[in-house]
Amino acid sequence: MNKVLIINASVRNERSQSRKLTQLFEENWQKKHPNDLFTHREVGLEEIPPINEKWIASAFVQPNERTQENQSGVTLSDALVKEFKAHDIYVLGTPMYNWSIPSGLKAYIDQLMRINETWKFRSGKPDGDYVGMLENKKMFILSSRGDTGYGENEKNEHMNFQTTYLKFVFGIMGIKDISIISLDNEEFGGELFENSKKEIYQKMERI
Repeated sequence: MNKVLIINASVRNERSQSRKLTQLFEENWQKKHPNDLFTHREVGLEEIPPINEKWIASAFVQPNERTQENQSGVTLSDALVKEFKAHDIYVLGTPMYNWSIPSGLKAYIDQLMRINETWKFRSGKPDGDYVGMLENKKMFILSSRGDTGYGENEKNEHMNFQTTYLKFVFGIMGIKDISIISLDNEEFGGELFENSKKEIYQKMERI
């Protein structure tokens, strides 16, 4: 039995294509793995606060040295990190906004990027050698994008700060097994987008 964390980052609800992808994934996965447990984390429709000075003052203090006051700066972060670490499989649904990710997802990632919680320096001191602390995890990044050509060796690859960033930052935490499925051409609509959906939905069902 695996624990699966579904993360939705779109600020749209019913009209969100990335939410349709995560829903399709969950329905398909449940049929094949009926004993797996699902948890849902909303970072698009519910606000995840950005880190601030109080957060920094808490996060870089050893837990046993924190006062009650500075512990409060990472109360939410502690809960999010605990939830994240407790799962085996992550399914992240996110649109591309301005060639990058939604601000709510960035805030969520900042809450998760905790030194000595999800990553550390190999030597224990700043040495540029980052070691991820999450092992044996699997992630599916399900992205939706208005245009096309953002994949590896495609014409707009240099403009993709969405999936390339996500793969890198979660890799720093130790998640190396990452699959990316992207639904493109939403901006164009019509037959072009419908063909894209058909192709991606078929790929989703084969997972």
